[in-house]
Amino acid sequence: MKTTWKIAQAELKSLFSSPIAWLILIIFTFQAGLGMSDKLSDEIRHIALYGRGYNLTGAILAREVGSVFSDMLENLYLYIPLLTMGLMSKEYSSGSIKLLYSSPITNAQIIFGKYASMLVYSAVLMLVLLVFLFFGAGVIENFDYPRAFTALLGIFFLTCAYAAIGLFMSTLTAYQVVAAVGTLTALALLNYVQNVGQNYDFVRDITYWLSLAGRSKQFLEGMICSEDILYFFIVIGLFLSLSILKLRFGRTTVRGVKRVSAYGCVIVITLMLGYLTSRPTMIAYYDTTDTKQNTLTPPSQEVVEKFKCDLSITTYVNLLDENYSTGLPAYRKWDMTLFDKYIRFKPDIKMRYVYYWHHTSNPSLYGYNPGLTDEQLAKKVCEAQDLSYSMFMTDKEIEKIIDLNDEYWHFVRIIETGDGKTARLRMYNDNQRSPSETEITAALKQMVMKTPKVAFLTGHGERDIYKGGDREFGAFAINLTFRHSLVNQGYKVITVNLEENDIPEDVDIIVLADPRKDYNEVATERFNKFIAKGGNAFIMSDVAHQAYINPLVEPLGVSFEQGVLVQPSPNYPANMLILDPSQSAMKRSREYYVQFRMDKKFIFPGAVAITKNEKATAFNDSILFATPAKGAWNEFQTTDFIEHKPTLDPATEKEDSIPVAIRLTRKVGDKEQRILLFGDADCIGNGELTTSRLDLSSGNFSIITESFSDLSYGQLPINTERPRPKDSTLRIDQSADIWLKIIFMGVFPGSLLIAYFILWWKRRRK
Repeated sequence: MKTTWKIAQAELKSLFSSPIAWLILIIFTFQAGLGMSDKLSDEIRHIALYGRGYNLTGAILAREVGSVFSDMLENLYLYIPLLTMGLMSKEYSSGSIKLLYSSPITNAQIIFGKYASMLVYSAVLMLVLLVFLFFGAGVIENFDYPRAFTALLGIFFLTCAYAAIGLFMSTLTAYQVVAAVGTLTALALLNYVQNVGQNYDFVRDITYWLSLAGRSKQFLEGMICSEDILYFFIVIGLFLSLSILKLRFGRTTVRGVKRVSAYGCVIVITLMLGYLTSRPTMIAYYDTTDTKQNTLTPPSQEVVEKFKCDLSITTYVNLLDENYSTGLPAYRKWDMTLFDKYIRFKPDIKMRYVYYWHHTSNPSLYGYNPGLTDEQLAKKVCEAQDLSYSMFMTDKEIEKIIDLNDEYWHFVRIIETGDGKTARLRMYNDNQRSPSETEITAALKQMVMKTPKVAFLTGHGERDIYKGGDREFGAFAINLTFRHSLVNQGYKVITVNLEENDIPEDVDIIVLADPRKDYNEVATERFNKFIAKGGNAFIMSDVAHQAYINPLVEPLGVSFEQGVLVQPSPNYPANMLILDPSQSAMKRSREYYVQFRMDKKFIFPGAVAITKNEKATAFNDSILFATPAKGAWNEFQTTDFIEHKPTLDPATEKEDSIPVAIRLTRKVGDKEQRILLFGDADCIGNGELTTSRLDLSSGNFSIITESFSDLSYGQLPINTERPRPKDSTLRIDQSADIWLKIIFMGVFPGSLLIAYFILWWKRRRK
């Protein structure tokens, strides 16, 4: 150990006697200072505009992209080769290697001594970043220390790995420039190797593990993973072992076969260790972030813990679907990261991929290739994407295995338990495309818990969930490609015609949406029976249809008034109400409050008033939405709001705050019954949900999520919201901006430059 340390000391003395080490240290400090001052300035301006920031520890110092530490991480490969290029190359070029060979020093002591010097220099670089970390802790309130130190640890590990690779490359040549270029090449190869052999499972696991790309990114996000830690130790051990072998073979005469065998043995052991330590059952995790952002939320953990049997996820990839590339072998590792958080809690999840081609809806592909059969089109896609046609089953072959007609043969995942229960995950027509934790957990929950069953009443002209017209409800109820539709959020959805069938016993919520004809005696009795036993309901009426629904709701102590509510405005028809949630609604629902804070309005395009009747009931009521006390009234005369402007008739009409949506509750047995009544059904129809207005931002979709969440007692949608990070404010303001730049970009690197000149002058005088 003493000999090793003496070699390290000699190397450090040589290193800090050269301008290269000081130049790298000064540039490293300047770059970190530039990043720190820029990030702080950005956050200061943001807080000045919006009052507070978000996760400032991550935003300024430690996150995967756009932070000081991530920027420094991206440029480490430029610094380390310049430091390591002379570790052994200079020994060869100067001839001093012969003295080392003839001295009583082992090969391991030489390599470990050289490497120890690089560890010390790496620690000096980390001390520079530590200065910025502690400064951040001083100016950020509620600083997230564990996350920041975890990010620093990741950078240190990567620096150590780069140093080991650079040391090995330095043992291969007497030319320092060649050693530096070789190190850069080796780093490039270790980043690219993850793309090699992606079509073969075992090879994919090995090459993906070998890759340096992204190895420190989890550390930057505050996640400590045993796989990543062991990866760095194994890679460092690999290149140090190869370096020792290189010295050994240069010191003694060894036949070529033995050399190859020795190198091969080290590499094989490394790959085996890498494969074993990357198995899900062998991986340990620790989330250091304050909000546990890298971990499943408690509701998701609760669902996963209920799985006691085997669980498999089979992804069916249709070559003719627009999302086929997501599941291709080359992208499979990325695709599987969607489930990393779940595999952490259930490491025995099995992932399978099935490839086929079948006719599906893909207007772009079929539109640009008219006249081609599905088989010809599949072959053309394979040729264009350099895929093997033989890996895809034909439409006839896949139909013998599974029927995906109800999915329209789109990209779909089928989750299956060992006892045969299944659930489905889909791709969605939005920017994110892939399912998030909310959708994955909702699918899993259906297999281990009873999830709410929603029955839409039909047979009387109600809004239809199977149609796409503006007044219908297909968009939010059963649209398979809409992320937030009820079926994709875990609800079971059915339709029931009360004149033909009773409401099934397992139905939790009924939706009565704007019937256009009277319910007969049988249907009314079945409706009343469901309400009497405590079932929850979402009831909506609309203009001119109040008479058909009032006989059903009047026993609840409410009725829908005749007339139409108006709120004249310069830019929109008078019968389009532009409302905010009530105070009671915002107290009950954080989402309503968020929409209000974001200045989003709730649009009711043609609503009727809701009033209490004389019947005494046990229901407690609260208003969800109501018109403003001034500028709105119930209009009885005007019916054409495009050509005519309504005017207030004091004789029959009165400006007032009129309820548009109310919530009824009462105790039935051991549960609280909840009934929501809305004086407008168009507010959640296909037309309104897909309408965009130039000067008006709508929050109507929140009506759907919050209403069904309320009616299902918060079971769905799965609440994956995390607590807001505490580090949201700074102790400095814009007046400190110029001083930050002077200190970080001038004083700090300048002091290192002065230190170098002082040492240089002292050495020169000696």
